[in-house]
Amino acid sequence: MNRMIHIVDDDADFREGLAWLFDSRGHSAQTWAGGDAFVQAMRQRAPDWGPAVVLLDIRMEPMSGLSTFEALKEMSCPWPVLFLTGHGDVSMAVAAVKNGAWDFLEKPFQNNVLVDKVEEALAASESLLDDARHAERLRQALASLSPREREVLDELIAGHYNKNIADHLGITQRTVEFHRANIFEKMGVSSPVELAHQLGRHGLR
Repeated sequence: MNRMIHIVDDDADFREGLAWLFDSRGHSAQTWAGGDAFVQAMRQRAPDWGPAVVLLDIRMEPMSGLSTFEALKEMSCPWPVLFLTGHGDVSMAVAAVKNGAWDFLEKPFQNNVLVDKVEEALAASESLLDDARHAERLRQALASLSPREREVLDELIAGHYNKNIADHLGITQRTVEFHRANIFEKMGVSSPVELAHQLGRHGLR
């Protein structure tokens, strides 16, 4: 999937310069003259997110970088946001990072430092999307389980053995083994420990 760098800045020379920089390093970049146009386009795109990073100028008119960031959060945009700030805006950028932004860089910055941070954020974006897709597959697999399979699953992640599960549910041990095999196949796991880990990791218990 193509990775994209979105450059949102109301300074035309600055944003085109950044686009050239990333193009020269083999990255795809798209420029936006303001937060309002960018947010409107992203609303039409949601929730079909690919891997991407947003470079966001903190001071823009009429829609500030902070307002743009809040709008992205409201639409559950998963992309890392890197704020580009002037000297007087550092405190705002720090507050934005505490509120979920990826990082910030103070202008003027070294090109290599910016590219390194963006490449790190792109890798994180791909990882987040992979996790989200995996979690969705697990949710669909959980929904496909029969009521009895859900009962057996609950027993398995509680650490119970097949014989105990059979006693608890009033079924034979062979039936437990049958349901257990079905659960593992549907959930894409090979052990109760892996099953518990996957469900816990994605908050699906």
